[in-house]
Amino acid sequence: MSSGPGADSAPAHNLPDDDRTGPARGRGTFASLRVRNYRLFFSGAIVSNTGTWMARITQDWLVLSLTGSSAAVGVTTALQFLPMLLFGLYGGVLVDRYPKRRLLMASQGALGLCGLALAVLTLSGHVQVWHVYLVAFLLGMVTVVDNPARQSFVSEMVGKEQLANAVSLNSANFQSARLVGPAVAGVLIASIGSGWAFLVNGLSFLAPLAALTLMRPAELHKVERAPRARGQLREGLRYVAGRPELIWPITLAGFVGTFGFNFPIWLTAFADEVYHVGPGTYGFLNTLMAIGSLVGALLAARRGGSRLRMLVGAAMLFGALEIAAAFSPTFWLFALLLVPIGMIGLTVNVTANSTVQMATDPVMRGRVLSLYMMVFVGGTPVGAPLVGWLTDTYGARIGFAAGGAVCLAAAAVIGLVLARAGGLRLKFELRRGHPHVHLVPRDRLTTAA
Repeated sequence: MSSGPGADSAPAHNLPDDDRTGPARGRGTFASLRVRNYRLFFSGAIVSNTGTWMARITQDWLVLSLTGSSAAVGVTTALQFLPMLLFGLYGGVLVDRYPKRRLLMASQGALGLCGLALAVLTLSGHVQVWHVYLVAFLLGMVTVVDNPARQSFVSEMVGKEQLANAVSLNSANFQSARLVGPAVAGVLIASIGSGWAFLVNGLSFLAPLAALTLMRPAELHKVERAPRARGQLREGLRYVAGRPELIWPITLAGFVGTFGFNFPIWLTAFADEVYHVGPGTYGFLNTLMAIGSLVGALLAARRGGSRLRMLVGAAMLFGALEIAAAFSPTFWLFALLLVPIGMIGLTVNVTANSTVQMATDPVMRGRVLSLYMMVFVGGTPVGAPLVGWLTDTYGARIGFAAGGAVCLAAAAVIGLVLARAGGLRLKFELRRGHPHVHLVPRDRLTTAA
């Protein structure tokens, strides 16, 4: 652990060749679940995550039903993430100042109330698209604090040794809920209407509230809180600016989150316009992505560590798979490609998240994670309307392919920058008759020659 926010970081030229983060992790895919407080957190989260996925699918389909426009779905998504773009850094300052458990109790309660408000509007038959826009914006305002608080609270529950494992299990939790939520939402929408899915989502937040209440504060890992002072926002930005091991994962996550994760727009468009199927099949497509994402999360939890080269490679593969899915000639090929897209996309997310957390001093973690979340999900207000417009104007295939192309190009450029900074070159060799390609320092190539 570094001595403080001003501690020297590793020089940029060492990054690509020696980029494993953190100390030795605990053994086993589910190692962090041995911690009682984290077990409670995990259990409460899987209930609320299921409700959240039900609400997401229902919200997208409701907006499409009310407007008939993929761009309107993009606007809804953009409004939900606009507050993160505008105020995300301030949320990180608050998270570093105040007890995260108390902040989470307030934010989880507020998210539940937003879900219940949309349920009342929908069940009463008075819902209009501007109501959905307003609730989406309010949800975004709450997540300005909730996201960095949840992310940084993990380290207080499990400690640094289990952090990477717990981050991966959080993603597995989220994706497990994604297996159930869309399927249930599709059934509810088709049978009794959207309002009941929103109601279940609102009530689901009782589970994390109960989990937070039952935790034992004495068993949390003590983390120094930043005292109230002027200039803390600028301090956080300066901290990141001086650390390339933070800048590059955050930058790549920004491109992928802004242009590559607009699945509500693409999947609704493919379901409605390309394959002409209903909400049940739309939920099925989301479930396939969730299967891949869950596999990716469990593999990441088993792996435990993270490398920048893995992040770059996964982001390139993610973009290539999106392009392939965009031009798939049949429904079933498109559907099957969603599984590896989910798996590799989750690998990008978890690797970037754990890399950033492990490289950050605990007293700065809220601000750094708020910046990470700001570029990863806060770029959606820029990317979602643009992708929605492309999808409406040129079709779902062009919109999907364009998002994948941006991810592929961004990862390739960042990979080249890191390779040059680390003095690396491609090396080709045969192992047991099979070709292998990997990066090695230039001086090692010279010696070998």
